[in-house]
Amino acid sequence: MSDPITRPGVAAPRDGADTPGTDKPAAGERREGMSERSIGLLGDRKKARLDELARAGADKGGVSLVRDAFRRLRRNPVAIVGASIVALFVLVAIFAPLLAPHDPAQRFDELTKNLTVDTIPGASGEFPLGSDPLGRDFLSRMIYGARQTLFVGVVATLIGLSLGVLVGAIAGAFGGWVDNLLMRFTDVMLALPALLLAISLVAMASRSSQWTVIFAVAIVNVPIFARLLRGSMLAQRESDHVLAARALGVKQRNIVLRHMLPNAMTAVIVQATLTLSTAILEAASLSFLGLGDPDINRAEWGLMLGVDGQRYFEVRPELAYYPALAIIVVALGFTLLGEAMREAIDPKNRR
Repeated sequence: MSDPITRPGVAAPRDGADTPGTDKPAAGERREGMSERSIGLLGDRKKARLDELARAGADKGGVSLVRDAFRRLRRNPVAIVGASIVALFVLVAIFAPLLAPHDPAQRFDELTKNLTVDTIPGASGEFPLGSDPLGRDFLSRMIYGARQTLFVGVVATLIGLSLGVLVGAIAGAFGGWVDNLLMRFTDVMLALPALLLAISLVAMASRSSQWTVIFAVAIVNVPIFARLLRGSMLAQRESDHVLAARALGVKQRNIVLRHMLPNAMTAVIVQATLTLSTAILEAASLSFLGLGDPDINRAEWGLMLGVDGQRYFEVRPELAYYPALAIIVVALGFTLLGEAMREAIDPKNRR
């Protein structure tokens, strides 16, 4: 068989070599390039989707944080003890009319007949804790005292929290001279002893009442919430979701209310639990000093400690022991619960 005819200047094809016009490696390279571009596009889309989900789930992170915190609280014996103490006193306050054997303001004249300082009635079957010098059942007054004491502490804390959140949010959101002005004002308040400041505020009022004590205790605790929220707001200002919201043209008010404030409130709520204990102690101190509600028929632990416990301590020391012990235990319960909550939300403890 004759050799294949070749054109001048064109080399004959080798055995097994591709003929001209068949560029298989080039096609493979094109397919490989297309595959790489497709993978790149899919990767970009996936990344964009993940970013979108991350932005959409920014608020859900707080939910998972709270859920994880509750899980750790259930395993913390300190939290269980604190929550049990708080729950016990709350139940006593709620069901006081059912638990108290007598009206706390009712005076039993038979107990005060021929009454002298040395013959204040003690414990008996009808009056388990005895009576006070006015012939009122002391156990009933202790039970109703839980309602009054917790009411003052909770309302004062809520008012202080609301005002503190407002001040801290304004300072953290706007910064500049507004931040400096508000923070210097809170620094001045924090420099003064809390009880001394509360006494001064009550003294400035025209007359003493339960609400005077509530507002005095609330104002004293405003700087604590303000500085805590302001610090959290400053940390949130440079976070990714806030910067993304600014880049999208979201109004400053919406950024503060929807992105910054919710993420900063967790620490504030924990602080509110701790502040409850100090608010109860401060309110009881004001009542003990005679700066609270002057109504002697109102059952409140601080007032009972100051009026009955201090005056008749040598004869009936239990009149001072019972309200003092109740104040200490309920304050301890809120402190234990607050410390456990603070530990539960600490990012270092998350696993």
